[in-house]
Amino acid sequence: MEARLEHVNITVGGADRTAALLERLFGWRVRWAGASMAGGRTVHVGNDAQYLALYTKKESGRAPLAWTKGMPLNHLAVVVDDLEAVERRVMEAGLTPFSHSDYEPGRRFYFLDADNIEFEVVSYGRAAGAAGAEGRSSSPSPSLASR
Repeated sequence: MEARLEHVNITVGGADRTAALLERLFGWRVRWAGASMAGGRTVHVGNDAQYLALYTKKESGRAPLAWTKGMPLNHLAVVVDDLEAVERRVMEAGLTPFSHSDYEPGRRFYFLDADNIEFEVVSYGRAAGAAGAEGRSSSPSPSLASR
């Protein structure tokens, strides 16, 4: 039996805002959106196999909490086929890619969203410079990586 990650539930300052960004960057779609427990809002955004559940607490009249990078989440990794195309979309969204690196077996960069959540974008395929992705299958749509 093989286990796979279906979803990750994270709290964000605006579930709809974050979902729209992830749709734009990764070509994902909103799978479900609606009221959540305690009067908040949840948006599920991803593909048919996996998604992020984006949770926003009920408005309390106060500014959203500021999240410190790495407390407790270090980053979310997304595997893509075309790293350069996604990086262009990240910059078009007004975000700053950083920490670019080539490593065995792929290439990657990172960016922070409006809630200071760090995303790693990684590619293992031909677009990443690998000569044939040696034994790796490339998924048709970006997926969450388990790193």
